[in-house]
Amino acid sequence: MATEITTFLSAAEPSLPEVNSTVRLPQTRNYWRRLLGFIGPGFLIAVGYMDPGNWATDIAGGSRFGYTLLFVIMASNLMAILLQNLSLKLGVATERDLAQLCHEHYGPRTSFWLWIMAEVAIAACDLAEVIGSAIALQLLFHIPLFYGVLITGLDVLLILLLQSRGFRYIEALVIVLIGTIIVLFGVQIVLSRPEYALAMRDLVVPSSSIIGNHAMLYIAIGILGATVMPHNLYLHSSIVQTRQYKRTPEGKREAIHMAGIDSALALTLALFVNGAILVVAAAVFHRSGHLNVEAIQDAYQLLSPLVGATIASTLFAVALLASGQNSSITGTLAGQIVMEGLVRIRVQPWLRRLITRSLAIVPTIAVVAITGEQGTEKLLILSQVVLSLQLSFAVVPLVHFTGKRKYMGEFANGRGMQVLAWCVAILIAGLNGWLLIQTALGI
Repeated sequence: MATEITTFLSAAEPSLPEVNSTVRLPQTRNYWRRLLGFIGPGFLIAVGYMDPGNWATDIAGGSRFGYTLLFVIMASNLMAILLQNLSLKLGVATERDLAQLCHEHYGPRTSFWLWIMAEVAIAACDLAEVIGSAIALQLLFHIPLFYGVLITGLDVLLILLLQSRGFRYIEALVIVLIGTIIVLFGVQIVLSRPEYALAMRDLVVPSSSIIGNHAMLYIAIGILGATVMPHNLYLHSSIVQTRQYKRTPEGKREAIHMAGIDSALALTLALFVNGAILVVAAAVFHRSGHLNVEAIQDAYQLLSPLVGATIASTLFAVALLASGQNSSITGTLAGQIVMEGLVRIRVQPWLRRLITRSLAIVPTIAVVAITGEQGTEKLLILSQVVLSLQLSFAVVPLVHFTGKRKYMGEFANGRGMQVLAWCVAILIAGLNGWLLIQTALGI
């Protein structure tokens, strides 16, 4: 039985071998039809940028400071586009994923600790998704959080069913859920009647008060800390290889170009979702004088009365449920990739999902049982702090590998790109480190 559940892999195994190079591309010279064949992996990555963990920081930022922190969301998204582009380029150019390259370059001992860090990050992200989905179930159907947390474990059945039918089915579900979130928040923006000109200005023009205002800086760093998910960098370098592009220099150039468009498009939509959450919070809560709305439940309770439309709160909760379910899909895939790549161990998908979800459900149930529902808000914030701590363990190897011709060949970063990538990596690490210091000191 053990041999059926657990397999030790050789170095020659491709990344996610059951789906590697399984998605056929249109056999045509038509650019747009070829591009359509590459659309999908970027959207799986984008869900990490709009998961329930991001909602708390966006709501808090909008309610307290209006539209001011929209620029932080924009800057964070641009950094994410850069790093995810490096990740997909790494996967295409080397035909390996980031986890596999870490194992080959750093050796088993270092890779083991990188695996532990990655698993902690995945568990923290899954924790936010469990809490977000449970809160949504409570708001929509009045299911107590304790039972809502247990119900979230059932999504494993849907994920396993879709993965057995083909990778395109998983991508299709994710795109439908993202579309649902976008439509729902589009309606929310119309209902909330924001000051569009002011919002557009703060989106592209940074405010000097961000640095001077300590409370604003704290939330800004929180937004940055919750933006780039470390396991998404492992994930993207793998799932980009699901396409049947030619493994030649010409084929790889096309794949990098097309996958880059897919990634940028999907992350732009994630920018809209995060920006929309903050805009709605600013237009509804900040404008009405409710400056301390941070909990998702409080936002739900206040939304309809302040907007003047009964459906507003319902749309908010449905979008939250879609966000939580969407993000849980990518956590399972990322867990499989880091386990197979970093420590060369493969387990059955149902067991992998059980491990990931158990690591999230157990502490959530314990917190709800001991502290009640109010404890989940602190646990949600803690999950983002844990994610921040793990980020550099994925970003630094990624920037290192993509700058080396030894691994990337002709696709290695140029000098300008490498300098920019290291600057972004240092900036994110520094800001996340400062967030951790503030959290530890209770500032």
